[in-house]
Amino acid sequence: MTAEPRLTELGTPEQGGEALTTEPRAPRTAPGHADPSAPAFAPGTDPREVIRWALGEFPGLLMPSAFNLNGVVLLDLAAQAGYRGEVVFVDTGYHFPETLATRDTLAARYPELTFVTLNAGASPDDGQTPPDLYAADPDACCAARKVEPLQRYLNQKNPPALLNARSRDQASTRADIPFVETGGRRVKVNPLAHWTREALEAYAAAHELPVNPLYHDGFLSIGCWPCTRAVKPGEDARAGRWAGKGKTECGLWQGGNSL
Repeated sequence: MTAEPRLTELGTPEQGGEALTTEPRAPRTAPGHADPSAPAFAPGTDPREVIRWALGEFPGLLMPSAFNLNGVVLLDLAAQAGYRGEVVFVDTGYHFPETLATRDTLAARYPELTFVTLNAGASPDDGQTPPDLYAADPDACCAARKVEPLQRYLNQKNPPALLNARSRDQASTRADIPFVETGGRRVKVNPLAHWTREALEAYAAAHELPVNPLYHDGFLSIGCWPCTRAVKPGEDARAGRWAGKGKTECGLWQGGNSL
């Protein structure tokens, strides 16, 4: 096992770490705002410090995840920081088998967490949406198969905040996210906001985390198989999502029905 990189040396953009090249491909909506009541965490703050603060400030917070690289790293850090809540995944019916296998591996690795799969067993021919909707109207497909099931669950659970794995260098639509974000329906806690892809990869390698094997084939952000491709050199991590559709977000984090 390789030596663990020290978190203070992982290279946030502000510290001179190498960040991905980002190119805007779609109009940006108004970003969330930094919560003025939250501590003034420095960019290089250990994510576990942010998570521990959030656990004390927002009892009952919940973690949605799609088990991408960011999500796998956040799971490990959150478990170390004392998170013992739910990890909620939406089965759209279009996920790669590798993604479902990664979920199962993580659930076995972190028995102290409760893994919840919404819409379990969904499939392209389950009648939830027309079989060609993902191509004809990807926004509508995401809304029906991903956003609505999670929103319905969150309305039932009513968590005070969401612990999520977004980072600034994933895409231009995420370039301004703070550690603690207000706006939308709930507070969003973003412990990895300032981490670069290189820092995430270094951490995952040092801890031998079970990263989705598709990541190593160039799928830096993995969603549903009809709408995901490997990224090209120089593209940001989410360039392979809905390529050619002028779309980089599923609607969970931005848009009129965002979380």
